Amino acid sequence: NVWFAVSYNCVIILGPTAVGKTAIGVNVASYFNAEIISADSRQTYCKLDIGSGKDLDEYVVNGKQIPYHLIDIVSLPTEYNVYNYQQDFYKAFSDIKSRNVLPVIVGGTGMYLDAIVRDYQLVILPENPELHKQLEETPLEVLAARLLELQPDLHTKCDLQEKDRVIKALEIIEAKKQGVISTSSQRPEINPFIIGTTLPRPKMWENISIRLKERLEKGMLEEVQSIHDSGITWERLEKLGLEYRFCSEFLQGKIPSKDELYEKLFIAIRQFAKRQETWFRMMEKKGVKINWLQSESKEDRIKEAIDLVSKNL
Repeated sequence: NVWFAVSYNCVIILGPTAVGKTAIGVNVASYFNAEIISADSRQTYCKLDIGSGKDLDEYVVNGKQIPYHLIDIVSLPTEYNVYNYQQDFYKAFSDIKSRNVLPVIVGGTGMYLDAIVRDYQLVILPENPELHKQLEETPLEVLAARLLELQPDLHTKCDLQEKDRVIKALEIIEAKKQGVISTSSQRPEINPFIIGTTLPRPKMWENISIRLKERLEKGMLEEVQSIHDSGITWERLEKLGLEYRFCSEFLQGKIPSKDELYEKLFIAIRQFAKRQETWFRMMEKKGVKINWLQSESKEDRIKEAIDLVSKNL
């Protein structure tokens, strides 16, 4: 196919929560016989099903199972982070491309997507307890001045206000000097055609409300209780945020009623959606081209996305 030879070699479908990214992604994947790579930080975890919105039945289109990657790949209490995701993404992407199949990346975890698109150079730091103790005992203003002296072109000055970040940056500089640092594995050639999808706020809020009620009815609280009963601490569950944090608090009696649980979660998810949109705008400001779908209905957005991919790949 002529369209397959142009510079784009994958598709990304991104957007905030509750706007129908999965439906668009699986239909695009079905049309182009593609495979999906998830970009959702909580769907990587086994057993986080209802609260993370895995909706694996959506990965069947007209009776055809759409292959997916990076869902259910790690178990709690393991901490899975952007470095792990980047490594696993490169492997999945290379595997799909080696079979001459189109990868379709679908998700809303901005940092995961950004790490792939803009090639974050992530590092594994060797332990240096003496240096860490010395930095911990040094006042923040002294550390910040030292970092600015060593790295005058520092991109984000607000990082200088967070001691943990300043310490990490100084530890990385020292490790590089010693030549004892591992960086991200070799990045494959990734040239994404990026499609963004969102909805007007009132419609998004309505979707969030409907979906939240459905998840509570489907047994989200029972899911969280079951995970805790299997040996995962409340503290670890709360660290997962949103549904897992608030459901854990309710089950411990910190939230007195289901009505209050719903209200707190509804507000938190709306705030999360706004943060996601802010992240995507930041990516655009840094030069990432996102082609936003104009339609509102799910069917029209699926058609629009397929048309865009057909014209650009």
